Amino acid sequence: MGRQGEQAAFSEALQQSPEDATQFLFHIRGPAGVGKSTLMRQLESVAREAQALTAYVDESAADVVETMEAISAQFAQQGVDLKGFGRLLTTYRQRRHEAAAGGAAAEGAGEAAGAGRGVEPQGPSPLSVIVSQLGLAGLGMVPGAGVFTGAVDPNQLAAGADRVKALLSARLRSHEDVQLVMSPLQALVPAFLQGLGEAAAGRPWVVLFFDTYERTGPLLDGWLRDILVTERYGQLPANVLVVLAGQPRLDARCWGDWLDLVTDLPLDVFTDAEARQLLAAKGIIDEKVTEVVIELSGRLPVLVSTLAEARPASVAEVGDPSGTAVERFLKWEANPARRAAALACALPLELDEDVYRTVVDDEEAGEQFGWLRSMPFVIDRAGRTRYHDVVRSAMLRLQRQQSPLRWQEQHTRLADAFRQRLGRLEEGTAPDDGWWADDRWRTYRLQETYHRLCADHRAALPSALRDLLDAHDHDITTLRRWVRTLIQAGHDVDAGAVRKWGQELLTALDGPRPGISALTLLLSRGGLDSSGQCLGHLLRGWEHRRLDEHEQALADCTTALGLDRTGRALRGRGESYRRLGRHAEALADFDEAIEREPGIVWAFESRGVTYQSMGRYEEALADYTRAVDLDPGSVWVLGSRGLTYHSMGRYEEALADYTRAVDLDPGSVWVLGSRGLTYHSMGRHAEALADYTRAVDLDPGSAWALGSRGANYHSMGCYDEALADFDRALALDPDSAWILANRGAAHRRSGRYADALADLTRAVDLDPDSAWPLANRGETHRLTGRYDEALADFTRAVDLDPGSAWVLGSRGQTHDATGRYEEALADFDRALALDPDAAWIIADRGVTRRLAGRYDEALADFDRAVEMTPDSLRPLVNRGVTHRVAGRYEEARADLDRALAIDGSSGWAHYEKAVVLYAVDDPEYEAYCARAIERCTPAPGQSTADTASDVGNLVLVHCLMSDWATAEGHLAAFVGCGPERGQLRELLVVLETLRSVVPSAEGHLPSFRRRLQTALDASR
Repeated sequence: MGRQGEQAAFSEALQQSPEDATQFLFHIRGPAGVGKSTLMRQLESVAREAQALTAYVDESAADVVETMEAISAQFAQQGVDLKGFGRLLTTYRQRRHEAAAGGAAAEGAGEAAGAGRGVEPQGPSPLSVIVSQLGLAGLGMVPGAGVFTGAVDPNQLAAGADRVKALLSARLRSHEDVQLVMSPLQALVPAFLQGLGEAAAGRPWVVLFFDTYERTGPLLDGWLRDILVTERYGQLPANVLVVLAGQPRLDARCWGDWLDLVTDLPLDVFTDAEARQLLAAKGIIDEKVTEVVIELSGRLPVLVSTLAEARPASVAEVGDPSGTAVERFLKWEANPARRAAALACALPLELDEDVYRTVVDDEEAGEQFGWLRSMPFVIDRAGRTRYHDVVRSAMLRLQRQQSPLRWQEQHTRLADAFRQRLGRLEEGTAPDDGWWADDRWRTYRLQETYHRLCADHRAALPSALRDLLDAHDHDITTLRRWVRTLIQAGHDVDAGAVRKWGQELLTALDGPRPGISALTLLLSRGGLDSSGQCLGHLLRGWEHRRLDEHEQALADCTTALGLDRTGRALRGRGESYRRLGRHAEALADFDEAIEREPGIVWAFESRGVTYQSMGRYEEALADYTRAVDLDPGSVWVLGSRGLTYHSMGRYEEALADYTRAVDLDPGSVWVLGSRGLTYHSMGRHAEALADYTRAVDLDPGSAWALGSRGANYHSMGCYDEALADFDRALALDPDSAWILANRGAAHRRSGRYADALADLTRAVDLDPDSAWPLANRGETHRLTGRYDEALADFTRAVDLDPGSAWVLGSRGQTHDATGRYEEALADFDRALALDPDAAWIIADRGVTRRLAGRYDEALADFDRAVEMTPDSLRPLVNRGVTHRVAGRYEEARADLDRALAIDGSSGWAHYEKAVVLYAVDDPEYEAYCARAIERCTPAPGQSTADTASDVGNLVLVHCLMSDWATAEGHLAAFVGCGPERGQLRELLVVLETLRSVVPSAEGHLPSFRRRLQTALDASR
């Protein structure tokens, strides 16, 4: 009854076509008891009559994820399944569970019963607290995850987000799983909208109702705004209407730019005419009765409806105007048992028939409970039955004041009833993570806590505060529910101390460091016993570690160990030591944890990670193998052991572990990518490509998978494909130094040196302590003849990574190009001590030894390089040149013939063969000179800057033919094309070798040498 104008506006919106509709967001607002929820129910009935698909959400949904889940469940009840969203939601909960618990089945054995009573569980995952903070993602408050209400400092969260991601990666080791747990809204909301679109296609309208928005708005505002007025997560179907009901106006900070799109429906108390209309509909037409009801109710709709329910025929039946409001509400009920039941049932937060029996003790409980649910002040939505706040508050206040003793007895009886429910649950098998992981168990525990506080808040408060630690240990959403219940209890029992605790904790949770602030408050003033102090310090230690505050984390974990030397506390301190690089102390803590609890998987995992980070791979393998024995189905442990095998170069064993992990979880992007990396390292590029491509197909948004595939393409010489993957990866993760460095290397291999330097310089800026981008930039400088810059980069890279043979070898090449042969040889020697089988370094050392005139040593190097890479042109030709300058023409001829058999297009090999033939007076040298000229002459239009080596060979060929004028012309072209200093120096050295071969060289070579030396000096 009443609110005809509001119903008419809504009905009119439903009668429009979605394409022409201008109203899609209705906001019902007004004070408590004004009839917002009643109007919502009326509008929902109107929508259902119009064949709309509807869903109703109130404060029982604690975050965005639970809100979407509630909508999906209600759609399913109407025959519409959001299957894709449902599957992804299931995956999210599974992955979040894995992140939180990992090996909790072994860790929590024997602790379930204790956990049920607040005793600290032993050995849950170190990520349990981190995942409690991931509740912020469900609330939409993690950067990149969706809504950001301003309640949490974005800079603080952004600083911690990468740390959380790193910790999650250590547990999940799957990029898409980490993304799903870290940023659930980024994955879940698009799936939800897609399902919503499919559902909307079969209905004229979809209407979503959000009640008690004054409570849920701070958590849902940003998400709701984004799906309504932006396409951040996808497109909302045109035929979706949203109805909000709350007390205040919408938050202008969130909705300010879109308030003109909101259809505002402010509600006040009934007008006199509306109140009379409702009373007339109830059969109350006596004017005096009507006036008394209007006066007593103040025209507040819920009270008008309640007083009218008994249909009083006289003023006497309404009640004495001087009586209390509650007495008047119940005056109409002649049955004293029902009056008592109505009062008593205001005590619980929520009702069901069993709770009704507890508070009423009625043999006809089923029938009477049905009667109670029909009362206008009872709200029965989404499977929850509760009193309207206005009526409940008045009834609680009356009972508390009338009989404090009965108040205490009734709340104690309710608390005991919920304790019995808990006991019956605990007779079964506890979840792997303990009873706090069970939804029903938490609900009963929360109800018990509420009633204990109401019965005797002074006695119950310490236990309630202790429960907050366990709630935090479960997740941040659970902690918020507990804090809100603390505030509710403080209000209902009028206990200022309880209410103050709740408000201060809620303020802490809304601050920039929610976990640390709340825990500090509890530790400093919560009166916690030693068990609570231990858990509080341990949880705060995890929070500090999440923020990379490892010294503070270490202090908290050490304090926890001083209170109770548990395996969990040992692991916490061990992890802090490990992250501080104090590996010996970390190992000591992990050793003790294993000694105390030898069957705990996580202890072996953590110690294995520590050994791995220390390079003690055999010991890491032993620990991972023990962990696999304890938990054969752990994809993470198998993957970690595979990574250790890979680091040891035991690729076949790494492949075995990765393949076993893939069989267990075919959708694990991390495992597929890791196996691809092993194939890549083995040179099995086709198999690597298959794994990388499968990983990309599973998660097209994985920058890591795209970057890894790009690196594989790079190794295959497919630079265009590599660059395409790197571009896609950087579009997803623009600040990835690793991908930028890889793209820079691909640009370098493609001859795009300017692009290479740009990427590599940015990579160095982003990660100045990484040797690989520096070394790649050094290589780019070397190839462009910028040797001083190259040496600076290589030297920094060597300082950062003195164990890199590639960096040392590259610096040796740079020293060689600048004529610093001794420095070059020193670097080559160091590199080969690290990697004795690096054929390219052996060959380069041979070249440097030849240029330094150390021919026998050079030949020894070339012999070994040829033996290792028999089909490689470079060591064969260089060995032939060394034989030739040493006067061993037959050996030189044999090497050059073999080289030309490998690559008949090499102008360099043809020239060297011509020199050998000339030296032994074989006239066939002219044919080889002609072939060398043919192969070294640039094609028409080809830039000589790209062919400096070939032009240098043309100089040599014409010198050999004593065609000095043509040789001088080519020399001018060679100098003019800007050759590298190394090319200038090498041509100088090789020209000198012609003095003993070409009789006429003595008269011409000095001027050639002067020109080259001038160019070399100018290039410094």
